[in-house]
Amino acid sequence: MRVCTATACFAAQAGRHLPAVESVLGVTADDRDPDPEVSLRTVRCLGYCYGGPAALDGVTACAGPDVAGQLAGRVRPHAPPIPAADATGDPVVLAGIAGGAEDPWRTWAETVSRRTPELVRAEVASSGLRGRGGAGYPVAAKWAAAGGSPDTVVIANGDEGDPGSYADRLLMEADPARVLAGLALACFACGARHGLVLVRSEYPAALARMREAVARARADGHLGRRPHGGGVDLEIEVVTGAGSYVAGEETALIAELEGGRGCARARPPYPTDRGLWDAPTVVNNVETLAALPWIVSRGGAAYARRGTPGETGTKLVCLSERFARPGCHEVELGTPIRRIVTELGGGLRDGADLEVLQVGGPLGGFLAEEELDLPLTERDLAGHGAALGHAGLVAVDGRIEPLDVLRHVWEFAAAESCGACSPCRVGSRRGLEQVRSGVPPDEAHARMLRLMGEASLCAFGRRLPYAVRSLVRAYGERLRGWAG
Repeated sequence: MRVCTATACFAAQAGRHLPAVESVLGVTADDRDPDPEVSLRTVRCLGYCYGGPAALDGVTACAGPDVAGQLAGRVRPHAPPIPAADATGDPVVLAGIAGGAEDPWRTWAETVSRRTPELVRAEVASSGLRGRGGAGYPVAAKWAAAGGSPDTVVIANGDEGDPGSYADRLLMEADPARVLAGLALACFACGARHGLVLVRSEYPAALARMREAVARARADGHLGRRPHGGGVDLEIEVVTGAGSYVAGEETALIAELEGGRGCARARPPYPTDRGLWDAPTVVNNVETLAALPWIVSRGGAAYARRGTPGETGTKLVCLSERFARPGCHEVELGTPIRRIVTELGGGLRDGADLEVLQVGGPLGGFLAEEELDLPLTERDLAGHGAALGHAGLVAVDGRIEPLDVLRHVWEFAAAESCGACSPCRVGSRRGLEQVRSGVPPDEAHARMLRLMGEASLCAFGRRLPYAVRSLVRAYGERLRGWAG
């Protein structure tokens, strides 16, 4: 059994669900000598942030306030489907779910038979599309960096690990054809003959749906040798991830696919030069790929007119269980966060007051209620010490003490650091020790945060100090002295 202890599930019941599960099962989570009949492991996100707390009993999802009873067999296992809605009037990535666009495989068929890779790359470049997995790198530039080699591999990154986000799970389960068609278009644009879809092990239903969709696409003639009479061959396979947060980072993901530990690697070389098995490798997030059929069909200029001039297009935003109307919404970039919170989310359930809002996962950052008028863009969030990330919004109300939220952030960091570099490995553990002591830190703690931010190997360690400082700032006087 796997029980979620990530931010949304933690905020749902102030973390009380884990001891409740341990009590009814009579086991201790993460026991080094587990019971041979029942093994209980903590994980950090199962993609049920809208209906948590959540757990998996084998591959059976359990979610809701009675999750302990479900795992104990006292209540029938149940988990709500993901509520999804379009707030733009013309959905891009939710087109197959909310309606509004043609069959994505039709776009693939017309493209591979009548168009050129250069044309696809030009449309995506003019669209201004940036990666939706958190880094925000221009998609067309990443494709160009691979150089067009037929040995190129394109990977659909479905290792969605940001607690608070379940957009990729929604797309892979509810509209897998759009994800696969987008991957096929990316392969075509890059000259690649081989595509991979990596689905995190915490998403068993998504893994099954993606495998079914690949088999159906092959049977319908969308894959294989020269599909639709085009001049390219294409094969796609689906593989399972190994359940690590850091393994969602592209170099760690590649190491995992090669059979190694999912740890970040130093760059250069970049994956587009030497990636999976030393082949040029392009890694695109699931949501990024799901936007490609719309862009190729409607044109890059149409996409560029949406959002803001500097950050074009739409974004899936996920609202956590504490909202009155939790769910996944497609919005245009630049939408005021307050509108998302109050209009789309309906504010917090039971009329509770928002204390802080986590944006973009545990390493994204936190905002106070008075900061919600910010536009939803990477630039505006960065100006307040936060980041867009996957754009998961996790609300924390007044039932949880500020120091407990800070402790939760450090617990996540200490558990999920891959250990490949000393600043992150040591810093995350020392940060947790400090907050558990309850004693405000001294100058040594501040130096440690600066070292993590400057010397960590990947964004995990480098972003953590920003997340901590943004939380301290958002709580103000109630966490005075903990900024470091």
